[in-house]
Amino acid sequence: MKVTSKTPSTRRRPMRSYERTWEEIESMLEDAIDKRREWQMFFERARRISNKQAMIDAARNSKALEGVIKTLKWTLGEQGIEHPLD
Repeated sequence: MKVTSKTPSTRRRPMRSYERTWEEIESMLEDAIDKRREWQMFFERARRISNKQAMIDAARNSKALEGVIKTLKWTLGEQGIEHPLD
């Protein structure tokens, strides 16, 4: 069968093991919080020396980790955490 743009895509679900422990998820959350703090400090250092590109990179990475942190907290069922996509 020839694949064209009109051919419906078949979406396969990724294989998941569901073998992560709550401890692994909590450890990842702690690591993400630490990494975000490091990026925030990097941003401040870059701002002091007026390095705009470093500031942009640090802000982008910090914001991405903010999403990771919210998702992990939501996964762990932390109270007060809204749906990560909201």
